[in-house]
Parts: sequence; C-alpha cells; structure tokens
Amino acid sequence: MSAQTEAMPAKASRGASWFKFDARAYTMIGALLSIWVLFSLLHERFLTATNLSNLFLQMSVTSILAIGMVLVIVAGHIDLSVGSLVGLTGGIAAILNVWYDWNTIPVIVVTVAIGAAVGFIQGWIIAYKAVPAFIVTLGGMLVFRGILFGISGSVTIAPLSPSLKSIGQSYTSDPIGWAFGIAGLLLVGFLVLRKRASRLRYGFEVEPLAVSLLRMAVIGVLIIGFVAVMNSYKGIPVPFVMVVVLALLFTFISKNTTFGRQIYAIGGNQEAARLSGINIRRRVLMVFVLCNTLAAIAALVLTARLNAATMNAGQNYELDAIAACVIGGTSLIGGSGTIAGALIGALVMASLDNGMSLMNMESFWQYIVKGGILVLAVYVDIYSRNRRRA
Repeated sequence: MSAQTEAMPAKASRGASWFKFDARAYTMIGALLSIWVLFSLLHERFLTATNLSNLFLQMSVTSILAIGMVLVIVAGHIDLSVGSLVGLTGGIAAILNVWYDWNTIPVIVVTVAIGAAVGFIQGWIIAYKAVPAFIVTLGGMLVFRGILFGISGSVTIAPLSPSLKSIGQSYTSDPIGWAFGIAGLLLVGFLVLRKRASRLRYGFEVEPLAVSLLRMAVIGVLIIGFVAVMNSYKGIPVPFVMVVVLALLFTFISKNTTFGRQIYAIGGNQEAARLSGINIRRRVLMVFVLCNTLAAIAALVLTARLNAATMNAGQNYELDAIAACVIGGTSLIGGSGTIAGALIGALVMASLDNGMSLMNMESFWQYIVKGGILVLAVYVDIYSRNRRRA
C-alpha cells in the first residue's frame, strides 16, 4: 500500500510537468495579448488591419537580428556590433545599387558575403584569440559606424532601384497568403503529432491527446486569422515572410542538428562540453558568422523599407535584439533560449513602440517602459532559476 501511495504522487508530478512547461512557455504570449488589449482600449486604430500590417513590418528587422542573437547568447556570448553592422552593410548595398548601378542580385550576394566575412573576423578573434566578445563587438560597433561615415561621406544614399526596394516594401498576393496559411496549418499539425509519436515511441511522457489537438486548433485559428487580416489590407509583408522562413530554418538548426545541440551544451557548461569532445572554438566562430550574416540580411530589409541608407540606420538595434531575446526567455548566462521566444519578445517590443507612438506619448516614456520591461524580464528569469535550484 505504501509503495502504491508513493507511486501516485510521483505519477501525478510527472503528469503535471508538461502543464508546468506550457504555463511557462505561454506566459509571454499572455503578456503580449494583454498589451494588445490595453492599446486597443486606449486607441481604436491599434487593432486595425493597416496598423497590424505596419506592426509586423516594423518588427521584421529586430526579429531577424534576434534570431542570430539567440544563438550568440545561448553560447554564452554577446554581440554589440549588429546594429552598426546593419548600418554599414545597408550603406554598402545602397552605394552599390545607387552610385554604381549594380543589379539587385549581385548587391544581395555581396552584402550578405560582407556580413559573413565580418562575422568570421569577429568570431575568430573571440574564439581563437580569447578576446572577450563584449570587447570585440563593442569595438566593432564603433569601427563599423565609422566606416559607414567614411565611405558614404555622411550623406543619405537614395533612392534604390524598384527591385531592391521591393524586398522591404512588397506584399504577398491573396492566393499566396492563403497558401502560406495552409502550409502553416499543415506544418503545425505535422510537428505536433510527430513530436508526440516520437515521445511515445521512446517511452517518454506525453501530454493528453486532447491538449495536443487543442494547441493545434488554437494555433490554426491564429494563423487563419492572421492571413485574413493581412489580406484585408495589402497582404502579408514580404519581410515578415522572410522572418518566418528564417525562424523555421534556425529553429530546426538549434533543435534538430548536432551543431545546435552543441551550442546549448557550450552555453550550459563549457568545461563539460570541452571534455565531451566538442570543438568549442569552431562552434563559437560559426555562431558569430551566422549572427552577422543575419545582420546583413536585416540591413537589406531595413534599407529597402526606408528606400535609403541613412547614417543613423541600425542605431541601438543591438539593444532591441538583446531585449527581444531576454524578454522571450533567453538566459543571459547562456544555455537556454528559443527562436520562437525571441520572436515573441520582438513582437512585444514592436507592439510597445507602435502603441505608444499611436498615443503620441513622449519618446522618453518609450525608453522608460521598454527598459523597465527588460529589467523585469531578467528578474523573472533569475527568480525562476533560483526557485528551481531551491
């Protein structure tokens, strides 16, 4: 009888573990919805199709930067240079397109290649010369901004060619938007059911089937609603489509590849990772290459959206990317964080900016609110970690 009594609480505890995980995972979604409800009550235009389309367009650059920043932070490092790198690579793209009349494809290839090369140089100094990432990327932040001023003559470079400008300003047609929505529904169903089947196959605990189906239904409603709202205006912004594609790609890399698992291992316990045979220096180098390559892609999106390269482009974007990661649950001490969480964090930041701008709030309030939320997110992360250890 005592053995049965002891087994029952253990089973109940295991059965509740998935619920505890989901409650933590969806806390930020609840906070996001609360922000949306608040601003919709304060301003009638917040939840209109026009404003939501602008909101998803505005969050695209921060989201792309946050995807790369997640990998860097998970590995136990930081990159303060991505904002200035956005300005520099965006300026190079505009110079090649406007001053030298390059076509769009060569401009994209060269811009992305420069981002990868910068990431290789910074990553090599950090990984192989053991210079702290904070110092290397802080120096890069200053160097890249100075190079931008030098090569551009500190002037705005515009306008871009229509094809290059379309990267940041175009929208999908209604049929393509619905095709993306249907593909998203099928993908969600496939991933949820595959994960469930895999856990059952290996004898792991799974959540009730009804919960899995409910999750699929909720996500499906959100996807269909999103497509319907976007199509009621101009369609899904192409930059946001790029965000989704990159997020899916890097989520797969982080969760389903040896490289991704090793990055989490390095951030969780570097000494244990070294003893297990992981080539830490090579992995850290690759993380910075990927992060800075994504910064170049973000630069193309931002420059195309503005139809110009400006001297202050990308300024403080590294702080927005880091904030998005932290708000989305990425730990600054490394070892934990998700791409999806970073995107939710980016959407929270963009929603705050958008909502406060609609209400014509003074800019200093925007800084205060975003800074306070960032500190609160870090506090919650530390508090939850201490509770788990207790």
